[in-house]
Amino acid sequence: MKRAFLWFAMSLVPFTTPALGRMPELNVKAVCNARSADAKILRSAPAQSIADCVRDEEAAKQRLSSLWESTSASTRTKCEGDTRALGMTSYLDLLTCVQMADDMKSGPKKETGKQ
Repeated sequence: MKRAFLWFAMSLVPFTTPALGRMPELNVKAVCNARSADAKILRSAPAQSIADCVRDEEAAKQRLSSLWESTSASTRTKCEGDTRALGMTSYLDLLTCVQMADDMKSGPKKETGKQ
């Protein structure tokens, strides 16, 4: 019961719907606190400290902000939906999704090295 409540609360807190194609505003501290809480529930060591998590999320936000406006609306919508479906939206998740979509548009890359 406690776990179900935590998952429900996490899904509501960190995400604010973007307006007019703007990048979503996420509560980075809430995302990182939720990751730490998940680790405690699962009785595992957190992958990183909350401070490191916040730093990484802020760095991802900066990188994503330079890509967001030039990313197609369909890709932005898909990435937001995909990351929400995973249960927690983060800037790292969004950045990875946008970068992967961009790589897929570029198509396969030819090898140029000698074998």
